[in-house]
Amino acid sequence: MRMPVLICYCTCPDAATAGRIATALVDERLAACVNMLPGVRSVYRWQGQVEAADEVLLLVKTTAEAYPALQDRVRALHPHELPELLAVEPAFGLPGYLSWVTDETRRKD
Repeated sequence: MRMPVLICYCTCPDAATAGRIATALVDERLAACVNMLPGVRSVYRWQGQVEAADEVLLLVKTTAEAYPALQDRVRALHPHELPELLAVEPAFGLPGYLSWVTDETRRKD
């Protein structure tokens, strides 16, 4: 059975940016929950150079339905030219938790 819930990974350059993005996503019902994990050290190649940076990792719980709007919002709020945003579908999950994510990301009109 295909689950509509996604876990998105998004790195941010600092705690203030991470907090701003996390709050906006939850407030706008694009995510049910966002975990902020400080102390991430990223090593990556950017424009031909190997770079390293301390970052904050966001783990965003959302749905496939909400993802397009979430992606647009992250791009609007994130200071990087090309933010990291990866979405993966969990193989399994506690049914009640998956229902909660779905309920919390539904638009309330």
